[in-house]
Amino acid sequence: MNVLVLGAGIIGTTSAYFLAKQGHNVTVVDRQKSVAMETSHANAGQLSYAFSSPWATPSLPLSLIKWTLGGTSPLVVNPNVSLETIKFMYRTYKNCNSNSYEINKSRMLRIANYSQKTLIDLESEFDINYEHRKQGSLQLFWSPKDLEKAKQDMAILKKFKIQYEVLDAQGCVEAEPGLQYIRNKLYGGLRFINDYTGNCYLFTSELYKKCLEMGVKFEFDTHIESIHINNNKVSSVKTNHGELTADSYSVSLGSHSPKILSSVGIDIPVYPVKGYSITLPVLNDLDAPQSTIMDDKNKVGITRLGNTIRVAGIAHLTDHNSSLREKSLHSLKKGLNNLFPHAAKETNDINFWTGFRPSTPDSTPIIGATPYSNLYLNTGHGTLGWTMSLGSGKLLANIVSGNEPEISLEGIDMSRYKYSNKTNLNYG
Repeated sequence: MNVLVLGAGIIGTTSAYFLAKQGHNVTVVDRQKSVAMETSHANAGQLSYAFSSPWATPSLPLSLIKWTLGGTSPLVVNPNVSLETIKFMYRTYKNCNSNSYEINKSRMLRIANYSQKTLIDLESEFDINYEHRKQGSLQLFWSPKDLEKAKQDMAILKKFKIQYEVLDAQGCVEAEPGLQYIRNKLYGGLRFINDYTGNCYLFTSELYKKCLEMGVKFEFDTHIESIHINNNKVSSVKTNHGELTADSYSVSLGSHSPKILSSVGIDIPVYPVKGYSITLPVLNDLDAPQSTIMDDKNKVGITRLGNTIRVAGIAHLTDHNSSLREKSLHSLKKGLNNLFPHAAKETNDINFWTGFRPSTPDSTPIIGATPYSNLYLNTGHGTLGWTMSLGSGKLLANIVSGNEPEISLEGIDMSRYKYSNKTNLNYG
C-alpha cells in the first residue's frame, strides 16, 4: 500500500517508520527543510511516561486566580483573544473536574505505557543515540498540600502498575544532588523510577536516517494546500509542487492539523498552545540536574541533555503568533535559578526558542480513523508528543494496516468529540 504522511515532526516520522516496517511504501511531506524543525525541535526533552497528566485539573481554575493575583502566571492569554482561544479555554474548563481528570489521565497513561514499551523494543533492534538517560524523573512538592493533591494521581498510577516512590526533602537531594541548595524550601517529591530523558530532535534525525534506509521518501520544502475528496475517500493532496496521491493518508501536522482538516468537514479541537524553552551549557555536573525535574507549582520542567540543560514551560494562548516573549525568557531563567542556582554557565547564547504544542482540551491525542475511509489522524499530543511518539506511530500503523491494535482505542480517536461534524469512523 502507498501511504502519504503529512508532517515530519516526531509524530509523522515515527508513523512513517512503523508504516514502512509493516511493508508499506511511505512518503512524508513537510514544509520545512528537514525533520523535527518545529514543535519537536527544542521541546522539554522529557519522556514522562508516568507523569503523563492532563492540564485540565480540578484545581486549575483556582490556580489561575492565584497566579493572576501573584503576577507570575505560567498561563498567558493574549489580550486580543480570538474565538478559537475562547473555545479552547471553555472546553478545557469543562474538563476541570475529578471524573474527567481520571478518565483523561487513564487514557494518556495507556498510550504513554505503550510508547515506552515500543521505544524499548526499537532500541533492542538497532542502536540509536539521542543523549538519553534512564534515571527517572522527579515531581517536586513544596507543601503538604502538594502531596495531598498528588494522591489521586498515585491511585491511578497503582491501577496501571506504574512504579513510583514518595520522597522527603533529603530523598529529593539524594536523587538530584543539585537540589541541595534549596533543601530547606522543599517538602518532598514524587519520583517516577522508569521515566527517561532524551533529545527529541536528535532522535527524530536518527530515525529519519533509518527511514531512508527502509525506502521512505521525504518531500521537504513542500507546502500542503488542500485535501481532495472523491466518493468518501481522499483522492489526492494538493501542494505547491503539484498533487500527491496514495492509497491511504495520515495527518500529523500538529497544531496546523485543524486548518487542513476543516476544509473537508472535520472539526477537531487542537489548539496551538505556545511554549518556550532555553538551553544552556552545564557549569558543574553535580550542581546540574541529572534527569528531569518537574516544578508543577510553576509549570516548568528542567531536563539534562548531554552537557546542556533544557528548561521549558509557559502556556501562551496567542494562536500562531511565533514572536519570542521577553517575560517568558525571564520566567524560564528564574525557574532554573530557583531550583539549580549553580547549574549553568553564564552565557548570552541560551537558545531561546518557541513552539506550538498541538493541544486538546482533555490533553489526550487524536489517533485513528476519520469519516473518510482512507484518511487517518495522529495529532493533538500537546506537551507529550515526544513521550507518546513511538506508541502513537505504531498504533497508527496498525490501524492503517488493518492489524489488531495492541492497546484499546477507547477514547483515543476523534469520535469522543460529539460536536464533530461526522462521527461514522472507518477502521479498515
